[in-house]
Amino acid sequence: MADDVFSPRPDRRRALVEILGVNLAGMDRHTRAAIEALCDEVIALREELGEVRSALSEAELLADNDALCPLFNRRAFEREVRREIALATRFRTPLCLIFVDLDNFKPVNDVFGHATGDAVLIRVSEILKGITRETDIVGRLGGDEFGMVLSQATLDDSNKKAAQVTERIDDLVVRSPDNPDEELIIGASCGVVAWQPGEDAEHLIARADQAMFAQKSRRKRGRSASA
Repeated sequence: MADDVFSPRPDRRRALVEILGVNLAGMDRHTRAAIEALCDEVIALREELGEVRSALSEAELLADNDALCPLFNRRAFEREVRREIALATRFRTPLCLIFVDLDNFKPVNDVFGHATGDAVLIRVSEILKGITRETDIVGRLGGDEFGMVLSQATLDDSNKKAAQVTERIDDLVVRSPDNPDEELIIGASCGVVAWQPGEDAEHLIARADQAMFAQKSRRKRGRSASA
């Protein structure tokens, strides 16, 4: 009912007076004018409060989201990791983290320009969001690095999820509009780790980062061997 009172209608002052149970007809002119002015001030303050809340919600959203991709930024991602660790500690449930790093991203910017590079990052973020559950956390950690937190997921399940990520991103190919023969295959290396009781968010992310570098080295050796 309060929403009806403060909605942008010409009679909102009268509606407020009725809800307050005030009988203006039985008051003298000065008292009635004072109450009407007070009602107008309450309505104006309520509208201002709504604008402030809307601006605050937008600011909070911008503070949490990456500037380019529709994902959490690193600060928000780390906060969510801490939250998931607290839940895993309380309920003794498994928790895994996947650290994703693109293998061949720098040449995209160098050869095709930053606009194409931004498009690749957005496409990667869409892939990550598309293969995760609503309960999972996905964030851009910086540059071409991404993180995924899989709540209540075993290490085996998370390795399978990382294989899906690798397969999807390995299929990404950037081609020159001017020269169809000029192309770059993106590719991704994933480090997968399971949270250990007592481990904090910073250490968990660092272990996943190390696992990613180990996987990247294995992929480079594999490509060299097959060349």
